[in-house]
Amino acid sequence: MQYLENYYRRSIKNISENLPEDIIQVDLKLLHQLDLMNYYDSNDSDPSLTRYFHVIETDEKITLVNEDFIVWIVPEKINGNMMTYTLIALNTPNEPQLQMCFVTSGVYNTSRLVLRLLEKYLSEIQENETLINGLNSEFNR
Repeated sequence: MQYLENYYRRSIKNISENLPEDIIQVDLKLLHQLDLMNYYDSNDSDPSLTRYFHVIETDEKITLVNEDFIVWIVPEKINGNMMTYTLIALNTPNEPQLQMCFVTSGVYNTSRLVLRLLEKYLSEIQENETLINGLNSEFNR
């Protein structure tokens, strides 16, 4: 697990350079765009995304690892305001591939919302990876 810690340390130092996009700030507009403002029915969630994560907890962060993803949930206190950074990487054979980071603060900084956002983004990343792998296999025929 030391390689995960090393990758995390390298990624967090230059996070803006290591992310495909900017850090996503969670706000009301984003929640509407992701359709997360409606009633949440846990029966609609994809159980393959939330099962079988190994949890590594330290004073600094929580790390979730399974065969597909690595997630770092990092609470921070900046100028007296609590924030939670959530970084998502693909768990690839050579080295993790950082995909995105979102930050919650204020009224949006709740464990329930962080987990709903995480589930939504994991689902989107998984769909994209399935599509890319399908296109690659078609191209390589």
